[in-house]
Formats: sequence, structure tokens, C-alpha cells
Amino acid sequence: METPVIIPIHDPLITPLHSAQDAVAGSDVQSMDLTPEQQELVSEDWLDELASGLSEHGWMSLDVRSRLGANLLAALKQEVQILDRTDAMKKAGIGRGSDLVRDRSVRRDKIAWLQGITAPQAALFGFFESIRQGLNQRLFLGLKRFETHYATYHSGDFYKQHLDSFKGRASRVVSLVLYLNEDWQAADGGALQVFNRDNDQEVCGTVLPEAGRMALFMSEEIPHEVLPANRTRYSLACWFRQDEVPLPLQG
Repeated sequence: METPVIIPIHDPLITPLHSAQDAVAGSDVQSMDLTPEQQELVSEDWLDELASGLSEHGWMSLDVRSRLGANLLAALKQEVQILDRTDAMKKAGIGRGSDLVRDRSVRRDKIAWLQGITAPQAALFGFFESIRQGLNQRLFLGLKRFETHYATYHSGDFYKQHLDSFKGRASRVVSLVLYLNEDWQAADGGALQVFNRDNDQEVCGTVLPEAGRMALFMSEEIPHEVLPANRTRYSLACWFRQDEVPLPLQG
């Protein structure tokens, strides 16, 4: 049985989510100086490490707190908290266009697409763009763009095992997840569980969603799931894609 492809309810580059934009624009997000922490975020050696991990294992987990900085991580968390408490986040779906299904037996998170309209988002987009270019130079993946959204899991929410893209579709190629939760413990649940790409019954890694932790994996190859959370869990997902022009989506 094919694993469902997970796609946005609305493509962020086609249909801006004005309610989400309005929720963070002019909000009480603290004014933070993000510029100094955006210097030398990505080194050539670090990009080599990413490319090597993806090539050899298909996935990896890294601590990027020192690269992104405490200020940026805190500002991103404030944004997603505002979106969550103002009901600007939407239930995530499975499928495309008229086939879109919001199946709470598969996933229960809520999402809001990023447009790069705030200072924290713009800084993060610069980080992602450096990764896109670096992976292209090293692995010749032909990544032409990326898309990214916030995700909130409340207590009891989960996301069952899935792939982010069907093999051979050449859309989402590399997946990235960045976590924004301080003082997260194993007892809090909500871990990312990663499975062997050759055996989807074999767990090969577990990643706690602690602030500054980043997971990177091949979208078509690595099955993964989010275990049920026992407290509110904030994260940010990004997909690096090979297609140039986003297709308009219904739903």
C-alpha cells in the first residue's frame, strides 16, 4: 500500500494565508536584534557534513542552536505561539486538490505557512537558502526552491508513519524539521521516530523536539512519524523541491 504524500493545503507561494500574516504582523513578538547572529551561519565544512550524512545514511540530526542563535529561535517560537493562540493555524491535510483529506486518524497537527514577511522568517529563509545552494553544489540534487510551515501539536496529537513524497515524483526531495521547545524531556513525548529506509519496521533513530535540534532527511526514502505529544509541541518543517513553479492547490 502506498504511503500518502503530504502536501500543503494551500501553496505558500500562490495563496498567502492572510490571517496568519495578520496574526504576527504588529503582534507582541519582542523586538530582537537578529543581524549579528546571522553572520557565518553556514560554513563550507558544515555543508560538507550535511551532504555526507544525507548521502551515507539518508538522514541526520544536528544541534543548530549555536548557528541560529537564541534570539532567532525565541522569536520563531513567539510567532508560532501567537499563531496558535489566535487560531490562525489550520488543520493539516493529506492529498492534493480535490483529494485533500483531513484524517485525524493519521495526523492531528495544525500548520501555518511562512511567507518570509517578518524579520525572524527572513533570517531563517536566508539560512535555508544557504543549505539549498550547498546541497546542490555537493549532491547535484537540482533543488530549485523550498517551502516551510510552522506546526503545533497539542497534548495527544501525533502523525503516523509516512513518507513526505512518492518515489520518482521529483517534487519534495529533502525534508528539514527545526524544533522550538525549551526543556523538552523524553517523558513529554512528541519525538520524531525515524525508520530504516530499507525496512520501515526498523527504528533507526529517535529525535527529541528540543529547541535548536534539526533533523534532515531524504523525502522519498525515509519513513518517519511523530509520536503522541504529552504537552504542546512547536516545530517548523521545510521541504527543498525540484519543481520550479508551485502548482495551484484546491482545498
